Amino acid sequence: MVTRRHAVLAASASLFAPALVRAQAGAGWRPSRPIRCIVPFAAGGPTDILARLLADPVSAALGQPMAVENRSGAGGAIGADLVAKAPPDGHMVLVHDSAHAVAPALVARLPFHPVTDFTGIGVLVFAPLALSVHPSVPARNLEQIVALLKANPGRYNLATSGLGGPVHIAAEIFRTAADVSFEMVHYRGGAPAAAAVVSGEAHMTILSIAASLEQMRAGTMRPLVLTVANRNRLMPDVPTAAEAGLPGFFFENWRAAFAPANTPAPILASLSQAFHAGLRVHTERLLGFGEEPRPGFTESARVMEFVRAETGRYSSILRAAGVRPE
Repeated sequence: MVTRRHAVLAASASLFAPALVRAQAGAGWRPSRPIRCIVPFAAGGPTDILARLLADPVSAALGQPMAVENRSGAGGAIGADLVAKAPPDGHMVLVHDSAHAVAPALVARLPFHPVTDFTGIGVLVFAPLALSVHPSVPARNLEQIVALLKANPGRYNLATSGLGGPVHIAAEIFRTAADVSFEMVHYRGGAPAAAAVVSGEAHMTILSIAASLEQMRAGTMRPLVLTVANRNRLMPDVPTAAEAGLPGFFFENWRAAFAPANTPAPILASLSQAFHAGLRVHTERLLGFGEEPRPGFTESARVMEFVRAETGRYSSILRAAGVRPE
Protein backbone atom coordinates (compact mmCIF):
# COMPACT_ATOMS: atom_id res chain seq x y z
CA MET A 1 0.00 0.00 0.00
CA VAL A 2 1.35 3.41 -0.96
CA THR A 3 0.35 5.94 1.65
CA ARG A 4 -0.46 9.64 1.66
CA ARG A 5 3.11 10.24 2.80
CA HIS A 6 4.37 8.71 -0.43
CA ALA A 7 1.95 10.80 -2.47
CA VAL A 8 3.19 13.94 -0.72
CA LEU A 9 6.74 12.98 -1.59
CA ALA A 10 5.79 12.67 -5.25
CA ALA A 11 3.89 15.97 -5.21
CA SER A 12 6.88 17.76 -3.71
CA ALA A 13 9.06 16.96 -6.73
CA SER A 14 8.48 20.47 -8.10
CA LEU A 15 10.50 21.94 -5.22
CA PHE A 16 13.75 20.76 -6.81
CA ALA A 17 15.66 23.30 -8.86
CA PRO A 18 14.94 22.91 -12.60
CA ALA A 19 18.36 24.36 -13.42
CA LEU A 20 20.09 21.51 -11.55
CA VAL A 21 18.14 18.87 -13.42
CA ARG A 22 18.76 20.54 -16.78
CA ALA A 23 22.48 20.61 -16.02
CA GLN A 24 22.47 16.91 -15.13
CA ALA A 25 20.53 15.93 -18.26
CA GLY A 26 22.77 17.80 -20.71
CA ALA A 27 21.95 18.94 -24.24
CA GLY A 28 20.36 16.98 -27.08
CA TRP A 29 16.92 16.28 -28.56
CA ARG A 30 14.04 18.28 -27.10
CA PRO A 31 10.31 17.52 -27.51
CA SER A 32 8.13 19.95 -29.44
CA ARG A 33 5.05 19.37 -27.29
CA PRO A 34 4.14 17.78 -23.91
CA ILE A 35 5.19 14.17 -23.32
CA ARG A 36 2.53 11.63 -22.34
CA CYS A 37 3.85 9.18 -19.76
CA ILE A 38 1.60 6.11 -19.66
CA VAL A 39 1.41 4.12 -16.41
CA PRO A 40 -0.55 0.90 -17.09
CA PHE A 41 -1.87 0.65 -13.53
CA ALA A 42 -4.31 2.56 -11.35
CA ALA A 43 -3.16 5.73 -9.61
CA GLY A 44 -1.50 5.42 -6.21
CA GLY A 45 0.61 2.30 -6.72
CA PRO A 46 4.44 2.22 -6.60
CA THR A 47 4.83 2.47 -10.40
CA ASP A 48 2.49 5.46 -10.54
CA ILE A 49 4.28 7.13 -7.62
CA LEU A 50 7.64 6.65 -9.36
CA ALA A 51 6.37 8.19 -12.61
CA ARG A 52 4.86 11.19 -10.82
CA LEU A 53 7.99 11.69 -8.75
CA LEU A 54 10.07 11.86 -11.95
CA ALA A 55 7.60 13.96 -13.97
CA ASP A 56 8.83 17.38 -12.86
CA PRO A 57 12.57 16.63 -13.19
CA VAL A 58 12.02 15.14 -16.66
CA SER A 59 9.90 18.14 -17.64
CA ALA A 60 12.60 20.52 -16.41
CA ALA A 61 15.33 18.63 -18.27
CA LEU A 62 13.48 18.47 -21.59
CA GLY A 63 11.71 21.82 -21.58
CA GLN A 64 8.19 20.41 -22.02
CA PRO A 65 5.74 19.04 -19.43
CA MET A 66 5.59 15.29 -18.92
CA ALA A 67 2.02 14.39 -17.95
CA VAL A 68 1.36 11.04 -16.27
CA GLU A 69 -1.72 9.14 -17.52
CA ASN A 70 -3.08 5.99 -15.86
CA ARG A 71 -4.32 3.46 -18.44
CA SER A 72 -4.94 0.36 -16.32
CA GLY A 73 -6.39 -2.98 -17.29
CA ALA A 74 -5.41 -6.48 -18.48
CA GLY A 75 -2.41 -6.66 -16.14
CA GLY A 76 -0.82 -3.62 -17.76
CA ALA A 77 -1.41 -4.72 -21.36
CA ILE A 78 -3.85 -1.91 -22.24
CA GLY A 79 -1.43 0.88 -21.41
CA ALA A 80 1.54 -0.94 -22.93
CA ASP A 81 -0.34 -1.52 -26.19
CA LEU A 82 -1.13 2.21 -26.41
CA VAL A 83 2.59 3.03 -26.29
CA ALA A 84 3.58 0.18 -28.63
CA LYS A 85 1.34 1.68 -31.33
CA ALA A 86 2.38 5.31 -30.77
CA PRO A 87 4.61 7.20 -33.24
CA PRO A 88 8.30 6.70 -32.32
CA ASP A 89 8.92 10.42 -31.87
CA GLY A 90 9.61 10.63 -28.13
CA HIS A 91 6.27 12.18 -27.18
CA MET A 92 4.79 9.06 -25.56
CA VAL A 93 6.61 6.83 -23.08
CA LEU A 94 5.71 3.90 -20.84
CA VAL A 95 6.68 3.39 -17.20
CA HIS A 96 5.99 -0.24 -16.31
CA ASP A 97 7.16 -2.92 -13.89
CA SER A 98 8.25 -6.53 -14.35
CA ALA A 99 4.67 -7.48 -15.31
CA HIS A 100 5.67 -6.16 -18.75
CA ALA A 101 7.91 -9.21 -19.20
CA VAL A 102 5.29 -11.62 -17.83
CA ALA A 103 2.58 -10.71 -20.37
CA PRO A 104 3.48 -13.31 -23.08
CA ALA A 105 3.19 -16.11 -20.53
CA LEU A 106 -0.39 -15.09 -19.68
CA VAL A 107 -1.99 -13.72 -22.86
CA ALA A 108 -2.10 -15.96 -25.94
CA ARG A 109 -3.00 -13.20 -28.40
CA LEU A 110 -1.07 -10.31 -26.95
CA PRO A 111 -1.38 -7.35 -29.36
CA PHE A 112 2.28 -6.42 -28.85
CA HIS A 113 5.58 -8.03 -27.90
CA PRO A 114 7.31 -6.66 -24.78
CA VAL A 115 10.72 -6.72 -26.49
CA THR A 116 10.33 -6.21 -30.24
CA ASP A 117 7.64 -3.51 -30.02
CA PHE A 118 9.55 -1.33 -27.55
CA THR A 119 12.93 0.17 -27.01
CA GLY A 120 14.46 0.91 -23.65
CA ILE A 121 14.87 4.27 -21.95
CA GLY A 122 16.16 2.77 -18.71
CA VAL A 123 15.63 0.28 -15.93
CA LEU A 124 14.85 2.83 -13.25
CA VAL A 125 14.58 1.05 -9.91
CA PHE A 126 14.61 -2.39 -8.37
CA ALA A 127 12.11 -3.19 -5.63
CA PRO A 128 13.04 -5.72 -2.93
CA LEU A 129 10.30 -8.07 -1.77
CA ALA A 130 9.83 -9.61 1.66
CA LEU A 131 8.19 -12.91 2.59
CA SER A 132 5.89 -11.92 5.46
CA VAL A 133 3.30 -13.71 7.56
CA HIS A 134 0.31 -12.86 9.74
CA PRO A 135 1.41 -12.62 13.41
CA SER A 136 -0.64 -15.73 14.25
CA VAL A 137 1.48 -17.93 11.98
CA PRO A 138 3.94 -19.80 14.26
CA ALA A 139 7.07 -19.00 12.26
CA ARG A 140 9.67 -16.33 12.96
CA ASN A 141 12.25 -17.13 10.31
CA LEU A 142 12.63 -18.85 6.96
CA GLU A 143 13.61 -22.20 8.45
CA GLN A 144 10.48 -22.28 10.59
CA ILE A 145 8.06 -21.31 7.80
CA VAL A 146 9.56 -23.96 5.49
CA ALA A 147 9.22 -26.60 8.23
CA LEU A 148 5.64 -25.51 8.91
CA LEU A 149 4.65 -25.71 5.25
CA LYS A 150 6.30 -29.10 4.81
CA ALA A 151 4.47 -30.45 7.86
CA ASN A 152 1.12 -29.03 6.69
CA PRO A 153 1.02 -29.28 2.88
CA GLY A 154 -1.80 -27.19 1.41
CA ARG A 155 -3.04 -25.91 4.77
CA TYR A 156 -1.58 -22.40 4.49
CA ASN A 157 -2.28 -19.84 1.80
CA LEU A 158 -0.32 -17.00 0.22
CA ALA A 159 -1.89 -13.77 -1.06
CA THR A 160 -0.57 -12.48 -4.39
CA SER A 161 -1.17 -9.20 -6.18
CA GLY A 162 -2.66 -11.02 -9.17
CA LEU A 163 -2.12 -13.94 -11.52
CA GLY A 164 1.25 -13.62 -13.23
CA GLY A 165 2.25 -10.57 -11.20
CA PRO A 166 5.54 -10.14 -9.34
CA VAL A 167 4.21 -11.70 -6.14
CA HIS A 168 2.95 -14.74 -8.05
CA ILE A 169 6.35 -15.16 -9.71
CA ALA A 170 8.16 -14.80 -6.38
CA ALA A 171 5.78 -17.31 -4.76
CA GLU A 172 6.43 -19.88 -7.48
CA ILE A 173 10.18 -19.43 -7.02
CA PHE A 174 9.76 -19.89 -3.26
CA ARG A 175 7.59 -22.98 -3.70
CA THR A 176 10.15 -24.61 -5.99
CA ALA A 177 13.28 -23.58 -4.09
CA ALA A 178 11.90 -24.72 -0.72
CA ASP A 179 9.93 -27.70 -2.08
CA VAL A 180 6.82 -26.73 -0.12
CA SER A 181 3.09 -26.70 -0.78
CA PHE A 182 0.60 -23.91 -0.13
CA GLU A 183 -2.53 -22.47 -1.69
CA MET A 184 -2.18 -19.39 -3.87
CA VAL A 185 -4.92 -16.72 -3.62
CA HIS A 186 -4.78 -14.02 -6.31
CA TYR A 187 -5.98 -10.55 -5.30
CA ARG A 188 -6.31 -7.44 -7.47
CA GLY A 189 -3.21 -5.60 -6.41
CA GLY A 190 -0.67 -5.36 -3.63
CA ALA A 191 -2.89 -3.34 -1.29
CA PRO A 192 -5.67 -5.99 -1.20
CA ALA A 193 -3.05 -8.71 -0.72
CA ALA A 194 -1.54 -6.84 2.22
CA ALA A 195 -5.01 -6.24 3.69
CA ALA A 196 -5.78 -9.95 3.42
CA VAL A 197 -2.72 -10.83 5.50
CA VAL A 198 -3.36 -8.08 8.05
CA SER A 199 -6.95 -9.29 8.54
CA GLY A 200 -5.89 -12.92 8.82
CA GLU A 201 -7.76 -13.91 5.66
CA ALA A 202 -4.39 -14.94 4.20
CA HIS A 203 -1.47 -16.43 6.08
CA MET A 204 1.43 -14.93 4.13
CA THR A 205 2.52 -12.87 1.14
CA ILE A 206 5.67 -11.73 -0.67
CA LEU A 207 5.17 -8.01 -1.23
CA SER A 208 7.55 -5.20 -2.07
CA ILE A 209 8.83 -3.20 0.87
CA ALA A 210 7.04 -0.14 -0.56
CA ALA A 211 3.73 -2.00 -0.43
CA SER A 212 4.08 -3.45 3.06
CA LEU A 213 6.50 -1.37 5.14
CA GLU A 214 3.88 0.34 7.30
CA GLN A 215 2.15 -2.96 8.12
CA MET A 216 5.47 -4.53 9.04
CA ARG A 217 6.41 -1.59 11.23
CA ALA A 218 2.98 -1.70 12.90
CA GLY A 219 3.41 -5.40 13.68
CA THR A 220 0.36 -6.47 11.70
CA MET A 221 2.60 -8.37 9.30
CA ARG A 222 5.84 -10.15 10.29
CA PRO A 223 8.71 -10.08 7.75
CA LEU A 224 10.77 -13.27 7.68
CA VAL A 225 13.20 -12.89 4.80
CA LEU A 226 14.07 -10.68 1.82
CA THR A 227 14.13 -12.10 -1.71
CA VAL A 228 17.19 -10.09 -2.83
CA ALA A 229 20.98 -10.26 -2.54
CA ASN A 230 21.48 -7.61 0.14
CA ARG A 231 19.74 -6.48 3.30
CA ASN A 232 17.66 -3.33 3.14
CA ARG A 233 18.34 -0.31 5.31
CA LEU A 234 14.64 0.08 6.13
CA MET A 235 14.63 -3.32 7.85
CA PRO A 236 18.26 -4.15 8.63
CA ASP A 237 17.39 -7.06 10.93
CA VAL A 238 15.60 -9.03 8.21
CA PRO A 239 18.01 -11.44 6.48
CA THR A 240 18.14 -12.30 2.81
CA ALA A 241 17.02 -15.74 1.65
CA ALA A 242 20.63 -16.63 0.83
CA GLU A 243 21.71 -15.71 4.36
CA ALA A 244 18.85 -17.82 5.70
CA GLY A 245 19.99 -20.87 3.74
CA LEU A 246 17.82 -20.74 0.60
CA PRO A 247 19.86 -19.00 -2.16
CA GLY A 248 17.47 -20.26 -4.85
CA PHE A 249 14.74 -18.01 -3.46
CA PHE A 250 15.74 -14.84 -5.29
CA PHE A 251 13.48 -12.31 -7.00
CA GLU A 252 13.53 -8.56 -7.62
CA ASN A 253 10.67 -6.56 -9.04
CA TRP A 254 11.81 -3.76 -11.35
CA ARG A 255 10.36 -0.65 -12.92
CA ALA A 256 11.51 0.63 -16.30
CA ALA A 257 10.77 3.27 -18.91
CA PHE A 258 10.19 2.41 -22.57
CA ALA A 259 9.54 4.16 -25.88
CA PRO A 260 7.98 2.63 -29.01
CA ALA A 261 10.25 0.51 -31.21
CA ASN A 262 12.29 2.41 -33.81
CA THR A 263 12.54 5.55 -31.71
CA PRO A 264 15.70 7.30 -33.01
CA ALA A 265 18.85 7.06 -30.90
CA PRO A 266 19.16 10.83 -30.19
CA ILE A 267 15.63 10.88 -28.77
CA LEU A 268 16.33 7.83 -26.60
CA ALA A 269 19.55 9.38 -25.34
CA SER A 270 17.81 12.58 -24.25
CA LEU A 271 14.94 10.69 -22.60
CA SER A 272 17.38 8.41 -20.77
CA GLN A 273 19.46 11.36 -19.56
CA ALA A 274 16.35 13.15 -18.31
CA PHE A 275 14.92 10.12 -16.47
CA HIS A 276 18.23 9.25 -14.85
CA ALA A 277 18.87 12.86 -13.85
CA GLY A 278 15.51 12.71 -12.07
CA LEU A 279 16.52 9.48 -10.34
CA ARG A 280 19.72 11.08 -9.07
CA VAL A 281 17.75 13.99 -7.63
CA HIS A 282 15.29 11.69 -5.89
CA THR A 283 17.51 8.79 -4.80
CA GLU A 284 16.98 9.40 -1.08
CA ARG A 285 13.21 9.72 -1.46
CA LEU A 286 13.04 6.46 -3.41
CA LEU A 287 15.23 4.63 -0.91
CA GLY A 288 12.95 5.97 1.80
CA PHE A 289 10.10 3.75 0.65
CA GLY A 290 12.02 0.73 -0.54
CA GLU A 291 12.83 1.51 -4.20
CA GLU A 292 16.50 1.13 -5.18
CA PRO A 293 17.84 3.16 -8.15
CA ARG A 294 20.90 1.57 -9.74
CA PRO A 295 23.27 2.94 -12.38
CA GLY A 296 24.17 1.01 -15.48
CA PHE A 297 20.84 0.47 -17.21
CA THR A 298 20.93 3.60 -19.36
CA GLU A 299 21.70 2.13 -22.80
CA SER A 300 18.67 1.03 -24.79
CA ALA A 301 20.23 -2.22 -26.04
CA ARG A 302 21.17 -3.27 -22.52
CA VAL A 303 17.69 -2.45 -21.21
CA MET A 304 16.04 -4.63 -23.86
CA GLU A 305 18.58 -7.42 -23.38
CA PHE A 306 17.59 -7.44 -19.71
CA VAL A 307 13.85 -7.45 -20.53
CA ARG A 308 14.33 -10.25 -23.08
CA ALA A 309 16.06 -12.40 -20.46
CA GLU A 310 13.38 -11.63 -17.88
CA THR A 311 10.61 -12.51 -20.37
CA GLY A 312 12.14 -15.94 -20.96
CA ARG A 313 12.75 -16.55 -17.27
CA TYR A 314 9.22 -15.65 -16.19
CA SER A 315 7.69 -17.77 -18.97
CA SER A 316 9.71 -20.77 -17.80
CA ILE A 317 8.66 -20.26 -14.18
CA LEU A 318 4.95 -19.99 -15.04
CA ARG A 319 5.04 -22.95 -17.48
CA ALA A 320 6.59 -25.09 -14.76
CA ALA A 321 3.76 -23.98 -12.45
CA GLY A 322 1.15 -25.09 -14.99
CA VAL A 323 0.12 -21.59 -16.08
CA ARG A 324 -0.67 -21.39 -19.80
CA PRO A 325 -1.46 -18.34 -21.96
CA GLU A 326 -5.19 -17.73 -22.42
